[in-house]
Amino acid sequence: MLINDTIRKIVVTGPESTGKTELAKALASQFGTLWVPEYAREYVENLDRPYEYNDVIKIAHHQINEELAYSSKIDHGVLFFDTWLIITKVWLDLVYGKCPDWIIDHIQSTKIDLFLVCNTDLQWIKDPVRENGGEKREQLLKIYCDEIKSFGFEYEIITGFGISRKENAMMAISRHGLNL
Repeated sequence: MLINDTIRKIVVTGPESTGKTELAKALASQFGTLWVPEYAREYVENLDRPYEYNDVIKIAHHQINEELAYSSKIDHGVLFFDTWLIITKVWLDLVYGKCPDWIIDHIQSTKIDLFLVCNTDLQWIKDPVRENGGEKREQLLKIYCDEIKSFGFEYEIITGFGISRKENAMMAISRHGLNL
């Protein structure tokens, strides 16, 4: 199955506890379209042990399959992603020091129209899956932006609380000519 390149793809991403899921849902609702939920959190929450390299590889495969499945459900418009494969690549690099070439190839060959990177201006909320509060969130924000840039993708950092975060995201989408 090929990925549908006639739709616009917008990835909502950023460090932990920055409102990615809430923003992806709100934007999909605003545009009357679908959003691809984050899978890593669900997967890790259901493990009865610490995650390992092969778990992250399974997550990557699932993300690609979801991208294909959701892309085939719409024939035009925009599709939102609650995180995406580039963050999985960063995680593989940081935690394990290696990332398979097929992940890098997929990132390079996929057209993403815009990354909306959620800033760390929202308070970090501890839960059993989150590992990176405090200073680490700031470091990850920079790493994510650098990685997005290194692949040549466009991005905007999204700030604000509540409805203003969504409004700031909508303005970023508009600045990039992605309002449909």
